[in-house]
Amino acid sequence: MLLAEFSLFELISNSTYFALAAAALWGLYCIVVVWTRVGQKRFKSEEEQDVFMDDIDQMLHSGDFEGVVEYCDGDTRAIPQIAEMACSHRELGYKKARQYVMDRFQRDVMSDLEYRLSWVSTMIKSAPMIGLFGTVFGMMGAFQTLATAESVEPSLLASDINIALRTTACGLAIAIPLMILVASVNIRIAKMEDLVGSGLAKFMQSFREGLGKAPAPTTARRAAADQTADPLVAQSPPQ
Repeated sequence: MLLAEFSLFELISNSTYFALAAAALWGLYCIVVVWTRVGQKRFKSEEEQDVFMDDIDQMLHSGDFEGVVEYCDGDTRAIPQIAEMACSHRELGYKKARQYVMDRFQRDVMSDLEYRLSWVSTMIKSAPMIGLFGTVFGMMGAFQTLATAESVEPSLLASDINIALRTTACGLAIAIPLMILVASVNIRIAKMEDLVGSGLAKFMQSFREGLGKAPAPTTARRAAADQTADPLVAQSPPQ
C-alpha cells in the first residue's frame, strides 16, 4: 500500500515538473514567433522605409500601378504587401481599397500576433498555478508522512517539503521572465505599428493621387487582378 502511494506521489510530482517545463517551452516559443514575425513585417529603420516609399511615390505619381505590384512582389514586409494589395485591387476605388488592405493587415498580421501573445499570457498565469498545485501536493505528502509514521525521518519529511517549495519557485521562475519578454515584445509591436502607420499614411496619399491620374483598368486587367493571390496569405496548391 505504501509502495503504491509512493509511486503515485512520484508520478504526480514528475507530472508537475513536466507541466512546468511544457508551459515554459510553449511560452518561449510563442515569444520567439512573435519577435521574428514583427521583424519580418517592418523595415529595419525609418530611413530605409523612406527610401522605399520614395520609389513607390514616383511610380504612383506617374500612374504606374503595375510597376508597384512588380516592385513589391515577394516582399514579406507589411508596407510592400499593403501597397501590392491596394494596387492590385485599385478597381475598388480609394475608400474600399483602403478598407480592404487595412482589414487584411489587421486579420493576417495583428490578429496572429495577438493570438500568440494571448498564449504567452496564459502560460504566465498557468505557471504559478501549476507551482501552487505542486506546493499543495508536496505539503499533503509531508502531512501523510507525519500521519503514517511513528518516528519520522527528517530526510523523508524534507523531501516532501522540498517538492512543495521547488515547484513554487519553478512556477515563478517561468512567469517572471515571460512577463519581461512580453513587455519587450509589446514595445517592439508598438514601434512596428508606428512605423507601418507612417508609411501607410504616405502611401495612401500617393495612392489616392495616382488613382486620379491613371485610367480605369480594363476588363482583362480586372480579371487578372482578381486572380492575383493576396500576398499576406499563402496560395493553396491546385487540387
